[in-house]
Amino acid sequence: MSDSRPPLTIQEFQHWIDRVYGQKDRERGIEGTFLWFHEEVGELTRAVRRGHDRDNLREEFADVFAWLVSMASMLEIDMEEAVEAKYGKVFQEAGLR
Repeated sequence: MSDSRPPLTIQEFQHWIDRVYGQKDRERGIEGTFLWFHEEVGELTRAVRRGHDRDNLREEFADVFAWLVSMASMLEIDMEEAVEAKYGKVFQEAGLR
């Protein structure tokens, strides 16, 4: 990174996505938001199949992650806590933490 900001945490990202898109997503509902998420997964699938356009792949991965954390917020799931609960012990056992 070219600036001196600390790395973005999962928790910060989820909070920011909720601040920017949360109301609109909640108005759409979880089912409608899931359909948009599914569309983004399809776009990522097509990008992966097409090859190695790194810029497009990065964009599609970011879109999928944004829609995923938005749905988590709608269901009151803290993604950082969820990842820690699921994988924290695995990483610790692997000597990574």
